[in-house]
Formats: sequence, structure tokens, C-alpha cells
Amino acid sequence: MKWPEYLILIRHAISAYNVLKDKKKNDPLYQEFCAEFDKDPFSSTTYNLALQIHEKYALGVSDANTPLIDKEANDAILVGKSLQGFYTLPDVIYVSPYERTLDTLEGLMMGWPALRNVKLYIDERVREREHGLSLLYNDWRVFHALNPDQRKLFKQEGKYYYRFPQGESIPDVRRRVHDWIGTLIREWSEQRVLAVTHHLTILSLLAELNRWNHNEFLDRDENDKPINTGVTIFQGFPDKGKNGKFEILRYNEKYY
Repeated sequence: MKWPEYLILIRHAISAYNVLKDKKKNDPLYQEFCAEFDKDPFSSTTYNLALQIHEKYALGVSDANTPLIDKEANDAILVGKSLQGFYTLPDVIYVSPYERTLDTLEGLMMGWPALRNVKLYIDERVREREHGLSLLYNDWRVFHALNPDQRKLFKQEGKYYYRFPQGESIPDVRRRVHDWIGTLIREWSEQRVLAVTHHLTILSLLAELNRWNHNEFLDRDENDKPINTGVTIFQGFPDKGKNGKFEILRYNEKYY
């Protein structure tokens, strides 16, 4: 069989950016801004509200250094304990180099101590999508309101193909995840793999294995994206097909 015996994918625990997004949603000022943005993203009212939101909700750290809101990663500890009871120890762990994924992995190891003895690769291919210049704004609507040419380009290209300046499009992420899948087949056939990563990386792997088109990808991203510390599991079946078959057993489950 060319596929791993299993692949467990875990999204990082709740980050400071995740909390910031939720906080904004309940802010009357942000709600007013969103209403004006939907009405006319190029108006002076939208622009002035965007300036206020930008000043009020600056995160002030890079995406790679965005921390978990719970530094102890207690949700991840519970997930590690749960997985320990059901799965054989993996042969290898892949983790994104970002702070929030590394800290999530530390929590998993606290819950499942034997993971500390597993071969570990910090791999940039499973990092989050690069958002480039928009990271200075911490909100794509604010970025587009203050950079009207980018708003026009977004409308023209669409969410799937649009690339933030100095950042990545969704197809860019899918390409590097496709490359990582090749590594799993080439180096970890019939072995057990655990990966701690990000929501768009998980969706990209699903998209590559299931050959989703752009509409299918956007529908899943909009309506059923991976939750923080959610668990997705693939299993290889050697008796199915010429080289075995890799099938999803669980998607986006909450083990905490």
C-alpha cells in the first residue's frame, strides 16, 4: 500500500487572533463598519470606520508568532489523552513552525507523553496561508476598505484565486500540501502519521485527495471548516484498489 496506515490531523487550539475575531463580531462599531462595507466599500464613511477598527483591533504580532489564548493548551492535553486510548503511537509527527501549532503539540504531548519519543519534523509546507500585507490590518474588510485597488482585484479574481500582496492564494496552499502528500506516500507508506496544522491546510489536503473544484472548496470553508483542536483522521486500506485506498474515517471531531 502506498498510503500511511493512518493520518491524524489536528488544528491548533484557539489563538489570540481567533479571540480577536469573535470580539469584533460583538462590537457595535464593527457591526456598523460591516454594514457600511456591504453597502459601499468605497465610501468615505466606510473608510473612516475602517480606520477606527484598524486602530482598535491591531494584534501587533506576526502570524507565525500569534500565541494561543490558553498558553497551557488544556484542550490539546485532553485531545492527547483521548487519542492515547484509541490509537497506536505514530511513527512520525509533522507540525507547522508557527507558535500556536508548536504550543498545541506541546499540549498533546502532555496528554500523551509517549509522543515525546516520536520522530518530529517542523515542516513549512503545513503552515498557515500567508496573508502578506493584510496582516497589518487583521481584517480583510478593513484591508480592502483602506486599499480600494485590492478590493477591486478581489472582486475580479474571487476569493479562491485572489492573492493578498506578498501572500498566497488558496491554490498556492493546495500546491504545497500536494507536495507534502507526495512525501507521505514516498516516506511513510503503511506507517502512522500525526500532523498539527491549520484549518486551510486540512481543507487543502481534503481537496487534493477528493479532487474538489474551487466551488466545493469554498463551500466547505464557509460552512464546515475545521474547529480549533478538532481531529480529522484518514486510514489506509491495503486491500482496496491496486495501491490501497486512503479514506477519511472522522472529520472535525471534538475530543475535549
